[in-house]
Amino acid sequence: MNLTPRTQLLIGLALALLMAMTRGQHFATLNLPSASWAVFFLAGVLLKPRWVFAGLFVEASLLDFAAIQWAGVSAWCMSPAYWMLLPAYASLWLGGRLYAGWQRDRASSLAVLAATVAVSALVCYLFSGGGFLYFSGRYPEPTLALLAERIGLYYPRYLGSLALYVGLTALLYSAARACSFAPRRVAGQ
Repeated sequence: MNLTPRTQLLIGLALALLMAMTRGQHFATLNLPSASWAVFFLAGVLLKPRWVFAGLFVEASLLDFAAIQWAGVSAWCMSPAYWMLLPAYASLWLGGRLYAGWQRDRASSLAVLAATVAVSALVCYLFSGGGFLYFSGRYPEPTLALLAERIGLYYPRYLGSLALYVGLTALLYSAARACSFAPRRVAGQ
């Protein structure tokens, strides 16, 4: 996928705005599902500079801290486990990077995309949900059985939100590619 630097800049700004608008409904009046996981995955697919990952992680953290400080959002998730979001989001970003290398403009790429999204999301949840379970101090006796229960409860919802945003992006990408391959009319014909 060869995107111009200008296109990458616009995509990066759109992804940052999408995360700001949907992250935990802290600030936006829209009730959209969180796009944070999708933002990290899509940044891995669409944006070449590696520093983008760090920038998005800083944005996510600032949004969370601001929501707690000024918007009255509960600090329940703020614990030493918060830093497990770093490898969690990195797994999504890395999954996106891997998919970018595998992606071809063929329908068969959709199966690769679906598998990459599902595996990346599972690894992300193991770091984020598992990290919270084991390192937050909120659960006195965390067990693998409890982790499995939480995966069954929360992973489908997170995967669904991720799939929604990645699917919409795939549709937009396909439409843009179709338009760029469409024959152009020449004046006077």
